[in-house]
Amino acid sequence: MHTSTSRAPADASADVAEHLTHDDRVGLLRYMLLMRGIEEKAMSLYRQGKVPGSFYDGYGQEAVSVGAAFAMAPEDRLCILHRDLGAHLIRGVEPAAILSQYMGRAAGITGGRDGNVHFGDHRVGCVGMVSMLPDMMLVAAGMAMAFKLRGEARCALTWFGDGSTSRGDFHEAMNWAGVQGLPVIFVLENNQYAYSTPTRAQFAVNPVERAGAYGFPGLSVDGNDPEAVFEATRAARERAIAGDGPTLIEAVTMRMHGHAAHDDMSYVPSEQVEEWRAKDPIDRQRARAVALGVDVEALQGEVRARIDAAADEALSGPMPDPATATDRLFHPRDAEEILLGDGRGPWSGFAARAA
Repeated sequence: MHTSTSRAPADASADVAEHLTHDDRVGLLRYMLLMRGIEEKAMSLYRQGKVPGSFYDGYGQEAVSVGAAFAMAPEDRLCILHRDLGAHLIRGVEPAAILSQYMGRAAGITGGRDGNVHFGDHRVGCVGMVSMLPDMMLVAAGMAMAFKLRGEARCALTWFGDGSTSRGDFHEAMNWAGVQGLPVIFVLENNQYAYSTPTRAQFAVNPVERAGAYGFPGLSVDGNDPEAVFEATRAARERAIAGDGPTLIEAVTMRMHGHAAHDDMSYVPSEQVEEWRAKDPIDRQRARAVALGVDVEALQGEVRARIDAAADEALSGPMPDPATATDRLFHPRDAEEILLGDGRGPWSGFAARAA
């Protein structure tokens, strides 16, 4: 089996023109703006006491979820984590439903029945997350195993943080995927900190180098470049669908907010924050859009208006009826059908059009 590992972040600028149209490149910016704007709105609502519990966002990491999800097809499955909101948006989950979810409203994706960032809409191929990271690597590997056994040209993808690579589930998923040659993509969000532990204190070997030991390629990309993340994921999906097995993609980025809303990230040196602020993924894609002749101010205004309308809709929605608390504990349909069915919904991603 061919294996390779690359630690130098890949630059996709020479390759994406073949695979991304003008509208695609603008779309990447639009989804990142939506993700950041929704999370900023949610953080404001959290501070007003309208979002229960704590709140976790992906500020500064928007390119990782948006770039990767944009390369996937509607029949593929995404195990989406709490810093990857952009993937839900690309699959067609509405901002109002997301904000309702954050506030525990009846119109939320889980109808007020799960944690604010614990959700997934199976109708569009999004699998709800659990907090014991990286358990979703095992879920993605299991779905990929089903695809392989059925002879289906489908792929599973999941994201996880650098701290996850210190857990046994990471190694179990990597080993099983490599042994079985599964059509799965593992996206490592190297955002420099596992809560307050910097990467230098987490591992002696960069996790991307472990892929070769498990029998499949690992590569690093600039996680603040949505087009680079897209291109790496697109190529990994092609490998997976062709029967060439899994890929580990390390997206090098930075968590620009604390671990959660309650964390002031005082353990992060200010110069490191400023270094990464200058690499903001939205600023990078905005500059590309300007060069393409896009009216970026109009686009930003459109996104803000959509988020404001979504927030108004979510705030006006009712809380769940307590009498329904035991509803939907068990689903009458077969669980396998729910997780592995077609799940085709609103979709504008690259792979859907390229098929």
